Amino acid sequence: MAAAHSGLGTQICEELSCSICLELFTRPKVLPCQHTFCQDCLQDHAGRGGTFQCPNCRRQVRLPPQGVAGLPDNHLVTSLCERLQNQATLSGKTRAQSGNRCSFHPSEEVRLYCKQCNMPVCIECLDEIHSDHRTITLKKASEERKAPVQALIVEGRTILETYCTSLRSLREREKALDETKQETDNSIIRDYEQEVQKVTEKKDHLPFIFLFLEGEKYKGKKEGLQEERDRVLADVNELSAACDRAEQEMEQGGVESLSQEAILTGVVGRYREKAAPTPAQTQPAVFQPPDTPAFSLTTVAWVFLLAALLLYYPSYWAYNATQIEQQSVPKTVPKTVPNTVPNTVPNTVPKTILKTIPKTVPKTITFGGLGPGTGQFYFPSGVAVSDEGEVFVPDWFNKRIQVFTLQGTFVRQFPTVVPGGQMMWPRDVAMDGEGNLWVVGYRSADVALQYNKQGWVLRMFILQETEWYRGVAVDTRRNHILITQTTEKEGKLHGEVVVFGPDGTLVRTVGQQQGMREPRYITVDGEGRILVSDWDNDCVYVYNEDGQFLFKFGGLGSDEGQLNYPRGICTDRAGNIIVADSFNSRVEMFDKTGKFLKHIATDMEEPHAVAMATQGQLVVIDWSENSVHIIHTY
Repeated sequence: MAAAHSGLGTQICEELSCSICLELFTRPKVLPCQHTFCQDCLQDHAGRGGTFQCPNCRRQVRLPPQGVAGLPDNHLVTSLCERLQNQATLSGKTRAQSGNRCSFHPSEEVRLYCKQCNMPVCIECLDEIHSDHRTITLKKASEERKAPVQALIVEGRTILETYCTSLRSLREREKALDETKQETDNSIIRDYEQEVQKVTEKKDHLPFIFLFLEGEKYKGKKEGLQEERDRVLADVNELSAACDRAEQEMEQGGVESLSQEAILTGVVGRYREKAAPTPAQTQPAVFQPPDTPAFSLTTVAWVFLLAALLLYYPSYWAYNATQIEQQSVPKTVPKTVPNTVPNTVPNTVPKTILKTIPKTVPKTITFGGLGPGTGQFYFPSGVAVSDEGEVFVPDWFNKRIQVFTLQGTFVRQFPTVVPGGQMMWPRDVAMDGEGNLWVVGYRSADVALQYNKQGWVLRMFILQETEWYRGVAVDTRRNHILITQTTEKEGKLHGEVVVFGPDGTLVRTVGQQQGMREPRYITVDGEGRILVSDWDNDCVYVYNEDGQFLFKFGGLGSDEGQLNYPRGICTDRAGNIIVADSFNSRVEMFDKTGKFLKHIATDMEEPHAVAMATQGQLVVIDWSENSVHIIHTY
């Protein structure tokens, strides 16, 4: 088993290694041909020249004005490399056993395991709730679960082997595709150098036409392979991490080991139900020149058209060629030929020729839908993203938190249970500095709960009962929990932000003097500033880290800079403010002073919550559509 695990680790490291320095990627940059390299390696390879050849496929690459630094970042590879390094760091540490503390009685150490409730308990828990339940020692409970957990680990490793075999197949097919493309290019140039003289005197331009067409087909196939490879890598990373963690916890024998069977059952079960990817075989593209120089009239017509465009509109082709090289995810839309092209253009010209490169559009992953199943929602109401790239979504009416990857893959879920077994309607969620979750919602009263990432309750405190929606944020520098609060007196709404310590102790109240009416969502930026969206006043209030009012921006309307029932709010690494403008059906970006910058998205039904991932992706929750949008480029 150890040897198999080592082989899997080697395989994953090879997939995430730069082919120039042979080390894990550092600041990975992706070329238009979809090959990825370290930024420093590319800088050394490209030098100061405007163009260079890809080290893998030898394709010519034109550098953007910013040089290598201006090439697109490969966020997925960055995330996977960080996870791999974090797992290596975790496996090299020995965690102290003193952490086996009861989540309900932190001063007590758990010593027994309740068979009836399937949970570890301390002496006080035993006296209060579990006195008449059957209990066993933690050691015996761990031994009873060792065999089923080990069986799941073996099954998970077996599934991983099939995934790694698929990865090797994808790499071989990618290499074969590169070689076939090079052979096809050579064939086009070699065979048509003889034939093109009979069609036009400008023989140097015609190979470019066929190279352009062949390049379009090649890029489509290449991108398909890369996307399939990225999906497989994400699955391998998730399954491998689950098995590694189970092995570590079983070796430690602590409280966490008791939950590994349930966690592994869910993870392995998902991959047991879906077979390992078996990439569809693709036929190599082989260029077939005509058997005789006698072309059909249709072929001659569109070849002459293209030659005319090359001769008389060189700027048109130069522009498109430049755009093709610069687009990492090229897409094309039909566009008619400029009106200056002669009217004798035949109707039989292939549509693939009359296309141009469009403006860059956001690359977005969307998933969800109404329902109680995994990956479905019944009014998702908030979102938070961990440093590891896990997306946590409160599923309000389904009374649960669902967890996904930044590629939209379902990972796990847990019910929003409060001590005593009651279920809570979760409204909003935020991450603290230790990677735990703070969730606000409604049970029989307004409550704030702290969960770990697996759904175990760590803390809870009761809030003032208002029955109005609340948002939550965490000031990680001070370890303060900030919660919005709306009260009603004599028909008038009054809004404020209540700041607590992690034990529920009131620290201070913010925003009582500025006329807030119904604050919904809240965030704390990198400077410690507090930003609050006021749903009823159609604006955003900004306070400094001590709660002193700085300014507000927005106002009712649909023009640039105006808002209509704003909800979710977050900031990016540059300090720009992103707001879910729900009734205008759009997501807006402002600078840190509240000046409007741009529309990020304008085609959502009712954007409700937003969160920024550490890798730069923007996650948007659409309340009406019961969906999640992960915007990778905006």
